[in-house]
Amino acid sequence: MPTKKSTKKAAKKTAVKKTAAKKTVAKKAATKTATKKVAATKTPAKKASAKKVATQQPTKTTIIANVDVGFGNSLYIRGEGAVGLSWDKGMALENVSPYEWVFTTTSAKNTVTFKFLINDEAWAEGENLSVKAGGTSVSSPIFSW
Repeated sequence: MPTKKSTKKAAKKTAVKKTAAKKTVAKKAATKTATKKVAATKTPAKKASAKKVATQQPTKTTIIANVDVGFGNSLYIRGEGAVGLSWDKGMALENVSPYEWVFTTTSAKNTVTFKFLINDEAWAEGENLSVKAGGTSVSSPIFSW
Protein backbone atom coordinates (compact mmCIF):
# COMPACT_ATOMS: atom_id res chain seq x y z
CA MET A 1 0.00 0.00 0.00
CA PRO A 2 2.74 2.49 0.56
CA THR A 3 3.41 2.55 -3.15
CA LYS A 4 -0.09 3.83 -3.91
CA LYS A 5 0.37 6.91 -1.69
CA SER A 6 3.61 7.90 -3.36
CA THR A 7 2.01 7.63 -6.78
CA LYS A 8 -0.70 10.09 -5.80
CA LYS A 9 1.86 12.59 -4.50
CA ALA A 10 3.87 12.35 -7.68
CA ALA A 11 0.76 13.06 -9.73
CA LYS A 12 0.03 16.16 -7.69
CA LYS A 13 3.56 17.50 -8.18
CA THR A 14 3.29 17.07 -11.93
CA ALA A 15 0.02 19.00 -12.00
CA VAL A 16 1.65 21.88 -10.12
CA LYS A 17 4.46 22.08 -12.67
CA LYS A 18 1.97 22.27 -15.57
CA THR A 19 0.10 25.12 -13.88
CA ALA A 20 3.30 27.09 -13.47
CA ALA A 21 4.08 26.69 -17.16
CA LYS A 22 0.66 28.10 -18.08
CA LYS A 23 1.27 31.23 -16.00
CA THR A 24 4.44 32.04 -17.95
CA VAL A 25 2.56 31.87 -21.24
CA ALA A 26 -0.11 34.21 -19.91
CA LYS A 27 2.52 36.79 -18.96
CA LYS A 28 4.03 36.71 -22.46
CA ALA A 29 0.59 37.25 -24.02
CA ALA A 30 0.00 40.26 -21.79
CA THR A 31 3.31 41.77 -22.92
CA LYS A 32 2.35 41.39 -26.60
CA THR A 33 -0.98 43.14 -25.98
CA ALA A 34 0.82 46.09 -24.42
CA THR A 35 2.98 46.57 -27.51
CA LYS A 36 -0.12 46.56 -29.72
CA LYS A 37 -1.61 49.41 -27.68
CA VAL A 38 1.51 51.50 -28.28
CA ALA A 39 1.17 51.02 -32.04
CA ALA A 40 -2.49 52.08 -31.88
CA THR A 41 -1.61 55.42 -30.27
CA LYS A 42 0.56 56.35 -33.26
CA THR A 43 -2.39 56.10 -35.69
CA PRO A 44 -4.17 59.36 -34.62
CA ALA A 45 -1.04 61.33 -35.54
CA LYS A 46 -1.55 60.25 -39.17
CA LYS A 47 -5.17 61.43 -39.10
CA ALA A 48 -4.08 64.87 -37.89
CA SER A 49 -1.71 65.25 -40.85
CA ALA A 50 -4.54 64.24 -43.22
CA LYS A 51 -6.67 67.10 -41.86
CA LYS A 52 -3.90 69.58 -42.64
CA VAL A 53 -3.79 68.40 -46.25
CA ALA A 54 -7.57 68.72 -46.57
CA THR A 55 -7.48 72.39 -45.49
CA GLN A 56 -5.08 73.28 -48.32
CA GLN A 57 -7.71 73.04 -51.05
CA PRO A 58 -7.73 75.56 -53.90
CA THR A 59 -9.65 78.77 -53.27
CA LYS A 60 -12.89 79.35 -55.14
CA THR A 61 -13.26 82.58 -57.11
CA THR A 62 -16.84 83.54 -57.96
CA ILE A 63 -18.13 86.11 -60.46
CA ILE A 64 -21.85 86.94 -60.37
CA ALA A 65 -23.73 89.11 -62.87
CA ASN A 66 -27.23 90.39 -62.14
CA VAL A 67 -28.67 91.24 -65.55
CA ASP A 68 -31.59 90.47 -67.87
CA VAL A 69 -30.08 89.42 -71.19
CA GLY A 70 -33.42 88.71 -72.87
CA PHE A 71 -35.18 85.46 -73.64
CA GLY A 72 -33.04 83.01 -75.62
CA ASN A 73 -29.75 84.85 -74.99
CA SER A 74 -26.78 83.79 -72.85
CA LEU A 75 -24.17 85.69 -70.90
CA TYR A 76 -20.47 85.07 -71.58
CA ILE A 77 -17.26 86.17 -69.93
CA ARG A 78 -13.88 86.98 -71.44
CA GLY A 79 -10.72 87.86 -69.60
CA GLU A 80 -7.52 86.58 -68.03
CA GLY A 81 -6.18 85.20 -64.76
CA ALA A 82 -7.97 81.84 -64.66
CA VAL A 83 -7.69 78.69 -66.74
CA GLY A 84 -10.03 78.82 -69.72
CA LEU A 85 -10.44 82.61 -69.80
CA SER A 86 -9.15 84.53 -72.80
CA TRP A 87 -9.87 87.83 -74.50
CA ASP A 88 -10.40 86.03 -77.85
CA LYS A 89 -13.24 83.62 -77.02
CA GLY A 90 -15.79 83.77 -74.21
CA MET A 91 -17.00 81.16 -71.73
CA ALA A 92 -20.72 80.82 -70.97
CA LEU A 93 -21.86 81.66 -67.46
CA GLU A 94 -24.34 79.44 -65.61
CA ASN A 95 -27.86 80.84 -65.37
CA VAL A 96 -28.94 80.14 -61.76
CA SER A 97 -32.09 82.31 -61.72
CA PRO A 98 -33.93 84.56 -64.23
CA TYR A 99 -31.55 87.49 -63.70
CA GLU A 100 -28.48 85.87 -62.11
CA TRP A 101 -25.48 84.43 -63.95
CA VAL A 102 -22.49 82.77 -62.23
CA PHE A 103 -18.93 81.86 -63.19
CA THR A 104 -16.75 79.97 -60.68
CA THR A 105 -13.16 78.80 -60.89
CA THR A 106 -10.55 77.27 -58.61
CA SER A 107 -7.68 77.91 -61.01
CA ALA A 108 -7.16 81.62 -60.30
CA LYS A 109 -3.74 82.36 -58.78
CA ASN A 110 -3.81 86.18 -58.55
CA THR A 111 -6.32 88.68 -59.92
CA VAL A 112 -8.93 87.75 -62.53
CA THR A 113 -9.69 90.55 -65.00
CA PHE A 114 -12.86 90.14 -67.07
CA LYS A 115 -15.73 91.64 -69.03
CA PHE A 116 -19.23 90.34 -69.88
CA LEU A 117 -20.74 89.76 -73.33
CA ILE A 118 -24.21 88.81 -74.54
CA ASN A 119 -24.02 85.72 -76.79
CA ASP A 120 -20.23 86.24 -76.87
CA GLU A 121 -20.79 89.18 -79.28
CA ALA A 122 -22.08 92.36 -77.56
CA TRP A 123 -19.65 93.77 -74.96
CA ALA A 124 -20.84 95.31 -71.71
CA GLU A 125 -20.30 99.05 -71.32
CA GLY A 126 -17.55 100.45 -69.11
CA GLU A 127 -14.11 99.35 -67.99
CA ASN A 128 -12.86 95.83 -67.37
CA LEU A 129 -13.74 94.38 -63.96
CA SER A 130 -11.44 92.44 -61.63
CA VAL A 131 -11.56 90.22 -58.56
CA LYS A 132 -8.78 88.76 -56.42
CA ALA A 133 -8.30 84.99 -56.36
CA GLY A 134 -10.60 83.49 -53.73
CA GLY A 135 -12.90 86.52 -53.81
CA THR A 136 -16.40 87.18 -55.09
CA SER A 137 -17.46 89.87 -57.56
CA VAL A 138 -21.11 90.87 -57.89
CA SER A 139 -21.97 93.34 -60.65
CA SER A 140 -24.81 94.52 -62.88
CA PRO A 141 -23.40 95.04 -66.37
CA ILE A 142 -25.11 97.44 -68.77
CA PHE A 143 -25.50 96.66 -72.47
CA SER A 144 -26.43 98.93 -75.39
CA TRP A 145 -27.98 97.03 -78.24
